[in-house]
Amino acid sequence: MDAATRRRRAALFLFMLAAGTGMASWVARTPAVRDGLDVSTGAMGLVLFGLSTGSMAGVTASGPLVRRYGARAAIAFGAALIVAGLLVVAAGTAFALAGGVFCGLALFGGGMGLAEVAFNIEGADVERVIGRPVLPVLHGCFSMGTVAGALLGMALTAVAFPVGWHLGAVSVLVGTAALVAVRAIPHGTGKEAAGAAGPGGRSGQFAVWRDRRLVLIGVIVLAMAFAEGAANDWLPLLMVDGYEVSATAGSLTFLVFAASMTFGRFTGGPFLERFGPVKVVRISAVLAALGLAVVIVSPSPVMAGTATVLWGLGASLGFPVTVSAAGDHPRDAAARVAAVSTAGYVAFLVGPPALGFLADHVGLRLTMTVVLALLIVASTLAGALGTGRDADAEAEPVTT
Repeated sequence: MDAATRRRRAALFLFMLAAGTGMASWVARTPAVRDGLDVSTGAMGLVLFGLSTGSMAGVTASGPLVRRYGARAAIAFGAALIVAGLLVVAAGTAFALAGGVFCGLALFGGGMGLAEVAFNIEGADVERVIGRPVLPVLHGCFSMGTVAGALLGMALTAVAFPVGWHLGAVSVLVGTAALVAVRAIPHGTGKEAAGAAGPGGRSGQFAVWRDRRLVLIGVIVLAMAFAEGAANDWLPLLMVDGYEVSATAGSLTFLVFAASMTFGRFTGGPFLERFGPVKVVRISAVLAALGLAVVIVSPSPVMAGTATVLWGLGASLGFPVTVSAAGDHPRDAAARVAAVSTAGYVAFLVGPPALGFLADHVGLRLTMTVVLALLIVASTLAGALGTGRDADAEAEPVTT
């Protein structure tokens, strides 16, 4: 690996670390935000819908932005939106304005959507250059950031530190990391790859879905992203409302989940190289399903909290490994990565409000059976990840 590629990879790792810290800082304080806004669980789902709509808008815009200006521009613009979103959420929470928090989450989600699709394209390209897995460690850095953010959030929750000041400080951290990281990311990676991909412009982004294998990969990504996103959005509140633990204990449970995600992503590379994506994703989905099943039916909060280790380990590799499989193609790699990343963000669009509305009627614990069913689907479809580069080049399109 040459020095420029090493700096490029380190820059991706740095910003994903900062982005994960920002995300977990928000998640760890969701009970305090809900109490400060004085809203129900269902209404909190509407507030979280801001994050979902922003994420979907960002991921939808990211592909065209990368094709025209390159991944670096999308990452820089996304970072600016993330910082702005955290500041608006901080202000909205400080003044108890649910609409302000909604708008801030929309900005934050838009920035994450823009940046993360571009990061997946960059990471897949680095994998191609060095011939080794990069995306699991890249997402592992995000998870490591969530651990740091969850630890900070738990500590500040315990001392009742104001949420607004907390998120404002985190926005400064994310902005500083972005300024350092963007300088090391080269120009034009996504632009060049997208320009070489298939039939021109925007139509090429949708043309890739004619590949049956990519459709199945998209379903797997959606299911695994839903499993991860459900914990990111609802795990602290699930523990607080479902097991009647304190807000600090709810944050601690999320910390256990985030730490398990981090461990799985940093240690998953050798397993991926030895067993391949099919077995890794299938076993991962089963592990996540087992852990989530215990969380749903457990008679005690301690057992439920311990089971989040399996949930986190199982969810850790699903998204990055599946995205990497989508990019394993001699043509259209950037368009395929953007397409399946979009499918993953559908989980963030429909997940928070749908789970929140359902939880108003049956409770968060029983609501998680929806996520459990999706994990079973992902395990069943995992064979689609094993077609490989050469065979995939000749894959038949989906017939209509």
